[in-house]
Amino acid sequence: MKNLQYFSLAKNELSGNIPLYLFNNTPSLKHINLGNNSISGPIPHSVGSLPMLEFLSLQYNQLAGTVPPTIYNMSRLQVISFLSNNLSGLIPSNNQSFNLPILQFISVDMNNFVGQIPSGLATCEYLQTISLTGNYFVDVVPTWLAQLPNLERLNLEGNQITGSIPAVLSNLTRLTLLGLAYCNLTGQIPTEVGLMRELSTLHLSHNLLTGSLPTSLGNLSKLSMLGSTNNLLSGSVPVSLGNIRALENLRLHGNNLRGSLDFLSNLASCRQLQILDLNSNSFTGGLPDHVGNLSAQLIQFNIFQNKLTGRLPSALSNLTGLEVMSLSYNLFTGAIPESITQMENLMWFDISDNDILSPIPTQIGMLNSLIVLHLSGNRLFGSIPDSLGNLSRLEYITMYDNQLNSTIPASLFHLDKLIRLDLANNSFVGPLPSDVGGLKQVVGVNLSWNFLHGTIPESFGEIIMVSFLDLSHNSFDGSIPGSFQKLKSLEYLDLSFNNFSGNIPTFLANFTVLTTLNLSFNKLEGEIPEGGVFSNISLQSLIGNAGLCGALHLGFTQCLKNTHSNNRHFLNFLLPAVTITFGSTVVCVYLMIRWKLKKKGHIRDCVVDPDYVISHRLVPYQELIFATDNFSDSNLLGTGSFGKVYKGRLSNDLVVAIKVLDMQMEQAIRSFDAECRVLRTARHRNLIRILNTCSNLDFRALVLQYMPNGSLEMLLHSEGRIQLGFLKRLNIVLDVSMAMEYLHHDHYEVVVHCDLKPSNVLFDEDMTSHVADFGIAKLLLGDDNFLITASMPGTIGYMAPEYGSFGKASPKSDVFSFGIMLLEVFTRKRQART
Repeated sequence: MKNLQYFSLAKNELSGNIPLYLFNNTPSLKHINLGNNSISGPIPHSVGSLPMLEFLSLQYNQLAGTVPPTIYNMSRLQVISFLSNNLSGLIPSNNQSFNLPILQFISVDMNNFVGQIPSGLATCEYLQTISLTGNYFVDVVPTWLAQLPNLERLNLEGNQITGSIPAVLSNLTRLTLLGLAYCNLTGQIPTEVGLMRELSTLHLSHNLLTGSLPTSLGNLSKLSMLGSTNNLLSGSVPVSLGNIRALENLRLHGNNLRGSLDFLSNLASCRQLQILDLNSNSFTGGLPDHVGNLSAQLIQFNIFQNKLTGRLPSALSNLTGLEVMSLSYNLFTGAIPESITQMENLMWFDISDNDILSPIPTQIGMLNSLIVLHLSGNRLFGSIPDSLGNLSRLEYITMYDNQLNSTIPASLFHLDKLIRLDLANNSFVGPLPSDVGGLKQVVGVNLSWNFLHGTIPESFGEIIMVSFLDLSHNSFDGSIPGSFQKLKSLEYLDLSFNNFSGNIPTFLANFTVLTTLNLSFNKLEGEIPEGGVFSNISLQSLIGNAGLCGALHLGFTQCLKNTHSNNRHFLNFLLPAVTITFGSTVVCVYLMIRWKLKKKGHIRDCVVDPDYVISHRLVPYQELIFATDNFSDSNLLGTGSFGKVYKGRLSNDLVVAIKVLDMQMEQAIRSFDAECRVLRTARHRNLIRILNTCSNLDFRALVLQYMPNGSLEMLLHSEGRIQLGFLKRLNIVLDVSMAMEYLHHDHYEVVVHCDLKPSNVLFDEDMTSHVADFGIAKLLLGDDNFLITASMPGTIGYMAPEYGSFGKASPKSDVFSFGIMLLEVFTRKRQART
């Protein structure tokens, strides 16, 4: 087809390669569009030999390899779009290799291009759009960009761009979009930005920008989107932003902006405003009444994680179009305004973690659009209004950590779209409604730490989607319902600290995904089932049930045959008596040993952590000697920065790992204290567990779970390693992610591991992952979200840049390490030698 000029097969379902010969004999071709298919392979070199080509779009495919260099030397080419492929390599910069004199549009977003931003673009005087987002360009923001008089859109987001924002960019007076987000830019936002009067989108988020927002931004009368989230901005929000009548989207969260919210009165002039994100800053003072004067088109209002005080103004209800309102993690007091119940479009209402003292508004059932309701962490009292059951769209209800003190209304259990219900740590009373089966889609139910009583309704068996169920710390009685056998999605079940009686249902051992089970401190009796979750269950999960037998490895008695009915009565008397006597003896022996230690001074032994006295007998220093054959090298499992780890077998045949600290190193002592503090209270299936500690003036050791299947480092890189399939590797990283989520969000103090890497992920006999080695872990106290430490003994290659450079430890630094480890797991390419 020598005369063919226009060739488009865009937006189909084509796959495979572009035939290499396809354009060998089409010299008249001006327009090629193969975008939005699933085409793979390389770009044929013949494309670069089409002398008349003006338009080339290969976007949204799976093309790979480098771009034929001749494409960058086509004198008639006006449009190039390689958006969203797997193309790689350098884009040439010099004028001989890059000559596109009439180019108007270039987009290579979401590829794997490397090198500098091609300086050859500086000669393309007709350029209107440059979009290079999501590649691996390493550069500063080039000043030659200011020489492109026709440029309207400049997007460099998601590259490794450093340095400051050049003030000379203000020469681009036609620019409508400036995207510099997700780079590593530093310095202040230049005041000259206010000269770019045509700008409609300014996106500077996720950088390291400092200083205050320039007041000159108020001159950008056409600006509709201003985003500068997750930077290091400080100061107050300029009132001049109220001059931007076209403003629709203002996102400033994740900075250190300060001052009051009085500037909201100026933003009331922005009648197009739809999204206002001010969360995660340091704003103080109250939420002013004039918040109700904001745009009627406002749909999202986020001010969570600030330091705001005072009462919630009733004027909030004037924002009738609002769909999302998040006011959590502040210091608000007073009552929830009844007027809020008039916000008929509200879908997300979050006032959790404040100090609000009031009942829940009785008319809350009028919020017909509500999907998410977070009221936890306040001082709410009274009852849950029955009208809440009318909100048929509700998916999340959290009211934990309040002072609610009524019965739980039956209507709550008929919300068939509910996914999570959390009413823990209140003062709810009475029995549960007989019919709870309406929760057809619920995944998590937490009713723990209340005063509920009565039997568990059989209808619980109808909520078959539930994976998390916590009914602990109540006064429930009767047997564990047989209908529970339908709950085959259960991963977490806690019935501890109740009055349940009867046998433990054997069907619990058949639940394939159940990993956490706690039945402690009830009145259960009979034989402990075997298999399933009971294979790895700990004594802490069954303790406090005097009538249980079996599971000899946990210290329970052997089950006796019931030949006479009075045997049971005899055991009911005997077992508690023996338990009390044995416990008293252990405590007395423990106190005598401690007294002798104090009196004689020269006797060398171990001090056992009091938290483990209940479930672990005393392990003297001599037993550690025998367990490790006098710390023989034949039992050496590994050597770390602060000591050695040995395999040992205690006198009760329990195989353990014994971590002995090098007492000549001051950091080793701090490491011991750090591990004790973190793991003493940590309870998670994917964290290694301390079984005992041994500490005196010249010897410190941790007795840990033994992990027979080694480390992730060994599985990935050792010779003769087993082949881990994709799903197994996925399960490993999921286990690690759940452990880190627990440490960052569910532990009573935020724990930052600071040294997450494959050698610190260990495997038990079932190949379950356990995160280990908390020797340099940090605890974040109170409202702190990071900690500066003088010593950074982490591992190069896994340390986050801000931790390695400045000692700034935060959950984000663990997330960085996890990301590096994720790459290593799936590529099997070692990131760093430890």
